[in-house]
Amino acid sequence: METRRKTTRVAVIDGCRTPFLRSGTGYYDLMAWELGRWAVKGLIAKTGVDQDAIDHVIMGTVASDISTTNVAREIMLGAGLPNSIPAHTCTVACISANAAITSGYEMICSGNADAVIAGGTESFSDPDIKISKKFRRLILDMTMYRRPKSLTGKLRLFKGMRPADFIIPESPALGEYATRLTMGQTADRLAKRLGISREDQDSYAALSHQRAVDAATAGKLKNEIVPVVAPGANAIVSDNGPRSDAKYDTLLRLRPAFYKKHGTVTAGNSSFLTDGASAVLLMNEDKAKALGLKPKAYIHTYAYTAQDPWEELLLGPAFAIAGLLRKVGLELSEIGVFEIHEAFSAQMLANLRCLDSNEFCAARLGLPAKIGQIEMHRLNVYGGSLSLGHPFGATGGRLLTTCINRLNETKEQFGIIAGCAAGAVGNAILLENAA
Repeated sequence: METRRKTTRVAVIDGCRTPFLRSGTGYYDLMAWELGRWAVKGLIAKTGVDQDAIDHVIMGTVASDISTTNVAREIMLGAGLPNSIPAHTCTVACISANAAITSGYEMICSGNADAVIAGGTESFSDPDIKISKKFRRLILDMTMYRRPKSLTGKLRLFKGMRPADFIIPESPALGEYATRLTMGQTADRLAKRLGISREDQDSYAALSHQRAVDAATAGKLKNEIVPVVAPGANAIVSDNGPRSDAKYDTLLRLRPAFYKKHGTVTAGNSSFLTDGASAVLLMNEDKAKALGLKPKAYIHTYAYTAQDPWEELLLGPAFAIAGLLRKVGLELSEIGVFEIHEAFSAQMLANLRCLDSNEFCAARLGLPAKIGQIEMHRLNVYGGSLSLGHPFGATGGRLLTTCINRLNETKEQFGIIAGCAAGAVGNAILLENAA
């Protein structure tokens, strides 16, 4: 294929996802590549695209399994796509699927592909757990690096080993490597610094759950979910995260999860460990027309940002949305649909507050005035990560799929998806309605 800069737009034909399930439940015996396989198979069936038309597959993931290091390749092979299609995996923490999508966008813009499947997958039902570092070194020295031949040499390697080194694994931690703080601790610090109350956090979490429950009841999510058949189980067709009993009064009774005495972040106002996968079909507009495929939206452009991991780790959406609007010359009021990743209630409320703050926008964004207020009827109206769940590598695909469906439903022109990620990286993608 001739490499050239495309003049046509990058179309989003459609997207889908598996049901998102709390880790350790319905997908307990499935690997991440298997979840991704169901998402890709569902996307192919939903769009009706000829598999031979796909030029590349890109999938995001975070807690990668060493046995499937290029999980995107295992996914597309498992989904039955031609083995001549290249595939690669990317990771940018919680916005890994966003990165897969923007990478696919760039491949199409540059003329290196006409059709790309992008998305992500994640499973925390069976994460890799490390044995102690001393035990790892012992095994490697015994089998690979030193390989002593004498009994004396082998026994020498055991010097300094304690019983605990053999039996106590290293606990998997969801934290920030640079600061050594967990994400929950960072959210607590952010809430305290900005004066975000426990009551406001629980109120937002209750709203997320109620919206997700209402959306499922009304059938709003059926258009984006494809079923999964797990071993020994019937088809799984719905999320199990949204809870009708997640009311404000109930959430308010939960104890702080990270700072026990004075913290305000709880299990109820935090996203939970989730298994799931997502996939979207991106295509050169001319190619889509030639194949008779009708786009739902177009990717207009995107923005990535990076901030201070200590104080701004969770503020990626505010920075990225601001950068995106500045890039395209749009006002906040012109965006009809927002889908923003909900890591914590505190994180969501902090980002909304920053965008609507003259002080923040002047000091951190160099703007003469605040960007403005995101109205709640435009934001995450089908629920968000707090209720639907957050499979790290897959959430961006859910955000995009929901956004394009809402654009088609509301007839709004523009929509934005955004998220924050470890390392204080942020992303926002601008979508334009194709209808």
